[in-house]
Amino acid sequence: MNKKIFNKKGEWDYDFFSDILFFKVKEREYSHSIELKNLVVDVDSENFIVGLQIFNASRFFNIDKPLLRQMNSWKLEASIENNILEIRVLFNIIQRNKIIEKSPILIQEINRDMPDSKIICVS
Repeated sequence: MNKKIFNKKGEWDYDFFSDILFFKVKEREYSHSIELKNLVVDVDSENFIVGLQIFNASRFFNIDKPLLRQMNSWKLEASIENNILEIRVLFNIIQRNKIIEKSPILIQEINRDMPDSKIICVS
């Protein structure tokens, strides 16, 4: 099976009070979610990833909550191969003329039959 690759523009939001960071692919419709430890992965009706929610984001990234509101640019890469999900979130924030960059990699086995795919979503 060929891997399907999407390269799309996206949007993000941060819920300060709930401390949830959300990334979404534009032009793809959400169908349902897969809940993982402190993440929710949103997928479309074809089982391709279209969004990501990170709970307790300030603690996860070790960044003060007010700084997460100031995200400058970001990139989300998520791929599934043989039911292994790999997510890379790259972003930077400017604090007092200093750029703070984060780029964690999350790897998780998915207990669902999902197509091999890769999504690249940028601000």
